[in-house]
Amino acid sequence: MVHPGPRAPERVQAARTRLVPVAGTLRTGETAMAGVARLFAEAGCPGGVVFLDGVTCDPMRYVLPALSRDASHAAWYSDTYAPAGPVRIESATASVGQRDGAAFLHCHGIWGSGGQRAMGHLLPLDSVVAQDAPVTGIGARDAWFDSRPDAETNFTLFQVSGGLPEAPGLIARIAPGGDVVTAVEALCAEAGWTEVRIHGLGSIDHILFTDGARVDCLATELRFASARVEASRAHLPIDVVDIDGTIFYGVLARGANPVGVTLEILIEPSKD
Repeated sequence: MVHPGPRAPERVQAARTRLVPVAGTLRTGETAMAGVARLFAEAGCPGGVVFLDGVTCDPMRYVLPALSRDASHAAWYSDTYAPAGPVRIESATASVGQRDGAAFLHCHGIWGSGGQRAMGHLLPLDSVVAQDAPVTGIGARDAWFDSRPDAETNFTLFQVSGGLPEAPGLIARIAPGGDVVTAVEALCAEAGWTEVRIHGLGSIDHILFTDGARVDCLATELRFASARVEASRAHLPIDVVDIDGTIFYGVLARGANPVGVTLEILIEPSKD
């Protein structure tokens, strides 16, 4: 994937942070964004991740990845999908951070209604909670994702801010082209961790799974699904959707999965 701007010198942004559980109920009638913002404010956390599994929205609005329509971006988004009636989120991961001084989130997930499943990029300001729904997450006390213009990709993207040295958790952003598996392992090695859980989302340019299957698509949207590092080796299963709306699942192969536009992760050392 060739981006329109100058290559940023910093290829991985990372900050250590204390991590705390976040839990509560998204309320009927509030947007997904408003509900998540409220829970993270109550927890005293400017960022982290939240899992929207089981939330029903009506309306639900989302987009798919798409090829760019001009030379100003390497990839883009589809037109907005607006399914009729309530849509239940099966599984979804959202990075939580800040945009223009207010809470914001970036969410990829799988959802469906009437027996039809879809995956994409949730529009949290336009998706409304249809009934009270409990959710959980992991709050970051000292570091957060901050939405800022990125000259390399010409997108406004979550980038890492804050941090507390030696704190027992970490958030990171991996820039385009970095191999996901080896970058995750390098972050853990630098922190001295051999056993961790990995949460996050982003995009990969032409995906290769460990079983040899491929997603031959420039633009994708993915979320980690029970990803982890064990004995210093990354095992990174993902759910992913391509520009045609086809959903795939697999484990990322080492050295063959370059970040497309961005990848946001939270690393949680295992307590097992």
